[in-house]
Amino acid sequence: MKDKLQKLQQVALSEIEKTQGLEELEQIKIKYLGRKGELNTTKKSIKDLSNEEKPVIGGLVNKISNTIESKIEEKHNIFYKESIAKKLEKETIDITLPGVTSSRGKLHPLTSTINEITGIFAKMGFSLVESKNSPEVETEYYNFDALNFPPDHPAKDMQDTFYTKIAPFVLLRSQTSNSQIREMEQKLPPLRVISPGRVYRAESVSSRKNNLFHQVEGFMVDKDVTFSDLKGVLNEFTREFFAQQRPTRFRTSYFPFTEPSVEIDVQCIICCGKGCRTCSGSGWLEILGAGMIDPNVLKNVNIDPEQYSGFAFGMGVERLAMLKFAINDIRLFFNNDLRFLKQF
Repeated sequence: MKDKLQKLQQVALSEIEKTQGLEELEQIKIKYLGRKGELNTTKKSIKDLSNEEKPVIGGLVNKISNTIESKIEEKHNIFYKESIAKKLEKETIDITLPGVTSSRGKLHPLTSTINEITGIFAKMGFSLVESKNSPEVETEYYNFDALNFPPDHPAKDMQDTFYTKIAPFVLLRSQTSNSQIREMEQKLPPLRVISPGRVYRAESVSSRKNNLFHQVEGFMVDKDVTFSDLKGVLNEFTREFFAQQRPTRFRTSYFPFTEPSVEIDVQCIICCGKGCRTCSGSGWLEILGAGMIDPNVLKNVNIDPEQYSGFAFGMGVERLAMLKFAINDIRLFFNNDLRFLKQF
């Protein structure tokens, strides 16, 4: 048995030495050290030997097994290093070549405009609306009724509003004023809130109109809030947004949820009040609508109009971005044309 084991070791070591690759080496490992390999088979026959031979043969089998395993590992390391060297030689990288650059994404101009608007109002103490209070899919109550729209108001017509088939009187909001009602329902004055978001109207798409656009709604409710507070806040906003003190003009207007109501114009960015095609020769550009919150709106949210007053305003983000960056077509914001977007 001893001679047989020594001869097996010599043969195994010779075969390992002659191997040409990792696959062949693995086959030899299985042949001699595998579960059904020759050494394991020999170990099983040790039980048939005499008590004197068992420890001698058992020790020899273990020694031969360790020797073969060590030789296999040594050979494996040699083959592995050779394969790595060949791979590196084949996949050599010329580090003198310029690297491949990838363009970095940037904020969309509408996103950056919204961030700038909300940032300006944040400095004046306005907080951002809670997302749960500003849903884009809304009921007619929050979009119209609670805002003092009469039942026959033309804005409720199907041609101005997108109604859904989810349920009766469920629509895509046509203004971010719905968040004003939800905030006032859940919180007590004093309130200063800004609410940016997408709105939807059944408009014919043109260079100046789209059926999807963005609005920023803002409102303030407290004791002794006056129209002069509204004027001061909006004049400060235009100064900050346009980075200069531009003349503003407040014109009387009508909105169901404010009384009195105004539209605010800023002196034309292009002609500085002299008159051009952009401002239709008037020298002024409309930027937003505003007014004092109608007492009926406050009553709808259980706020006593005898104790509290407030103002609200709404502005189109696309309109402000077009004025600030001298863009003449609203559709450019939605075409995903990199030539346009890279300018920002």
